[in-house]
Amino acid sequence: MLIAALQTVATPSVERNLDTARRLIGEAVQEGAQLVALPEYFCFMGQRDSDKLALAETPGDGPIQQMLIDAARQHGVWVIGGTVPLRTGSPDRVFNACCVYSPEGQMAARYDKIHLFRYDNGRESYDEGRVLQAGTTPVACDVGGLRLGLSICYDLRFPELYRRLMHPPCDLLAVPAAFTHTTGRAHWEVLLRARAIENQCYVIAPAQGGLHENGRRTFGHSLIVDPWGEVQALHEVGEGVVMAELDVERIASVRSQLPALTHRQI
Repeated sequence: MLIAALQTVATPSVERNLDTARRLIGEAVQEGAQLVALPEYFCFMGQRDSDKLALAETPGDGPIQQMLIDAARQHGVWVIGGTVPLRTGSPDRVFNACCVYSPEGQMAARYDKIHLFRYDNGRESYDEGRVLQAGTTPVACDVGGLRLGLSICYDLRFPELYRRLMHPPCDLLAVPAAFTHTTGRAHWEVLLRARAIENQCYVIAPAQGGLHENGRRTFGHSLIVDPWGEVQALHEVGEGVVMAELDVERIASVRSQLPALTHRQI
């Protein structure tokens, strides 16, 4: 399966962001992609974190979700829809949800981000928990005969989540993200390669990448890693598309030569 990670630099305009997503999906499909993945918050990057509360959609209904459905159906591809703000039972909290759509436009899975990012180095600080409600359940699904495990951004730092997803083992792990430039420069690639190596599967990581209109700077470096931890494709900064072939024989070869997944004792 040819897979594509799409990198965006989201703005406060949902309409502009959805236009960008449509265009990048179209570009990836023209190059032969059968699965496309958008980054976290591809649909919106507001002036304040609380701005997303007004855009929260009811699950299964709303312009952001409809764009993802339409794109999957129009192009006949699997779409990993980055993240979408979905309503909770509270007006002060939303779920940061990753929804996967089949080539027929049907929702195949929904994962609500479990681990919420909080950071403070004395100069810059951020706390997702002010507006997000954490999910509770790991989610994996079938995409065209492949097992896909879902995660979002800060989840990357918690390997126990990915171990939970490996029963049975995944062929592909998705990590849509909006890593800060500070943490991304230090940890992004090494953590993604580690998740691929320890789980002996492909990792697709579509990211936000650039200076946003609200002044926030995200790290970008969207990439695809193979089961041996080798980076197959990378886009550093700005909008772009990275593509690679997901080769099931490569997965089988790595797991056969070094059957670490069968050696686990804990």
